[in-house]
Amino acid sequence: MAVEPLSPAQLAAYLARIGLSAPVAADLATLDALVRAHVQAIPFENIDVQLGRRLTTDPDAAFAKLVEGRRGGWCYEHNGVLGAALAAIGFDVMRMSAGVMRQLRGDESIGSHLCLLVQCDGPKLVDAGFGSWLGAPVPLEQGQWLHDPLPVSLGRTDDAMWRVSVSLGTAAMSYDFVAQPADEDQLSALCHWQATDPASVFVQNLTVQRRLAGNYLMLRGKVLTVVGAHGEERRELGSAGELVSTLRELFLIDVPEAADLWPAIEARHERLFGPQAAPTT
Repeated sequence: MAVEPLSPAQLAAYLARIGLSAPVAADLATLDALVRAHVQAIPFENIDVQLGRRLTTDPDAAFAKLVEGRRGGWCYEHNGVLGAALAAIGFDVMRMSAGVMRQLRGDESIGSHLCLLVQCDGPKLVDAGFGSWLGAPVPLEQGQWLHDPLPVSLGRTDDAMWRVSVSLGTAAMSYDFVAQPADEDQLSALCHWQATDPASVFVQNLTVQRRLAGNYLMLRGKVLTVVGAHGEERRELGSAGELVSTLRELFLIDVPEAADLWPAIEARHERLFGPQAAPTT
């Protein structure tokens, strides 16, 4: 399916949303600047899943939420909007299905992630929606890069798929994909499953992530982690009010109704994060 471009007015609104005022063109400098600005301005978050709201893979709905509503979102939303913006600028963009942690979850994970392939001085993997883990375009070739402060690698699996991996301390997240057009029905089905099924990690707990200069910010439940050049710092949020203020001040989203999530966040904190629980500071 061809990527439907944003209208000129929508593109202007998107560029304003991510704070990019420089002229844009279908070149590598623009692609790099766009991705870097996007992941700092628009956080990855699953608040709507936590609130039980309906989510789809429709790029128009994603534009209304992320740009007009000044919210964050997850992969289907981030890369839906980003792909449409890139198409409007004149880039050759292809939506791709991927499987997060496929080495553990198997082929049924394919469609659990949406990423983009952009032709620009050779093929580039572009992804603003993988938990803000990737901070820049990645050449579609085997190698390693530092997306400050996180190391990123791209390699091949034993069955000839591509695998992108990002490390955070001793943990690593990855997804596998084939460089071919996404099965949109598959994406839609996995979007629905991840938003509604009790086995989905997005249903199980709140997650919000964002890049800020050379730092990586991550909120999981009530544990706030800041990763930078000098290591990792963690602390626990102490109240519903602190959750709302943290979302607003660190993650740039104003969602007062997130306070309603606090009782559930506290109730499952010990079950999900007991051994990792950070001291309250």
